[in-house]
Amino acid sequence: MQRSSREWLFLLSMGSFLVLYILWPLGGMFLRADWGIVASSFSDSEIVGALWRSIWTAAAATGVIALFGTPLAYFLARNTFRGKSVLEAIIDVPIMIPHTVAGIAVLMAFSPKAPAGALLTKAGLSPVNSHLGIILACMFVSIPFYVDAARDAFYGVSPRIERAARTLGAPFLSVFFRVSLPLARKGLVSGLIMSWARSVSEFGAVVIIAYHPMVAPTLIYDRFATFGLKYSTPVAVQLILVCLGMFVVLRLLAAGKRREDEER
Repeated sequence: MQRSSREWLFLLSMGSFLVLYILWPLGGMFLRADWGIVASSFSDSEIVGALWRSIWTAAAATGVIALFGTPLAYFLARNTFRGKSVLEAIIDVPIMIPHTVAGIAVLMAFSPKAPAGALLTKAGLSPVNSHLGIILACMFVSIPFYVDAARDAFYGVSPRIERAARTLGAPFLSVFFRVSLPLARKGLVSGLIMSWARSVSEFGAVVIIAYHPMVAPTLIYDRFATFGLKYSTPVAVQLILVCLGMFVVLRLLAAGKRREDEER
């Protein structure tokens, strides 16, 4: 059914409210920022270090989540069992609870006095005030964003295709890696992007377990509390620019790959 231009205009005008609601605060922050300080902050080693730390710790957390979350998502998509709703609710808990509570929970689980924290400490890995602590906190709050997206992506892959491959003699792992994963790729990539973005922006959980070394959100808060809005805004501007740039690149890569698949 073809929609008229008036119908499309109505939908666009309704939806544009949310787009404007995003652009209005961000645009105001960019317009009111002291760009002299913003320009000088690009050479500030503390800011650059915090931004880079946010990027790579978020990537590490997302990698671990993808490694263990992909099999879990596939299992949830292909099986119906008693207690499935409870398991899915547990996975979604980090979305619902305050992130400071998440940070306290992670700290209590991995503090040196806890069994898991004691094992890590004996292995020479400090989970408190360390890069490991940042990754642990980011993992906790980001799990639902990947697992839910991956599960929905696998729901979109027809089990008949997988069964057909199995009847032709392909083993389970071969079907999973050569059929299921490629067909679910779009949803998996979206889940990776959202999980990484959630980790990059995390503050509440991270600040509880690892105030130092600082990631970008922690540094923004620290400078706001110490020097005020004028000196915290440049860090926020840089973080937004970095995230926007990476989002655009990742979306373009995903769109390009999708066009290649459509042309085949």
